[in-house]
Amino acid sequence: MRDLLLWLTRELVEHPEAVRVEAIERERSVVLELAVDPSDLGRVIGRGGKTAKALRTVIDAAARRDGRRAVVDILDG
Repeated sequence: MRDLLLWLTRELVEHPEAVRVEAIERERSVVLELAVDPSDLGRVIGRGGKTAKALRTVIDAAARRDGRRAVVDILDG
């Protein structure tokens, strides 16, 4: 899931080298903290949050295949 989020995000942004994903494992879930260059934050969130919602949906679907839940937190700053 971490690699999937990393790949998807790097394809969206202008500064792919600045993309960082940290996975925080829990018992039956994982929290993925996504950090991008501040100038790319709008690209990752999208108009009305549609891009962020799509990313979260894809990652959660991939996690559910493994019987887990995934939460994507987009960090600002």
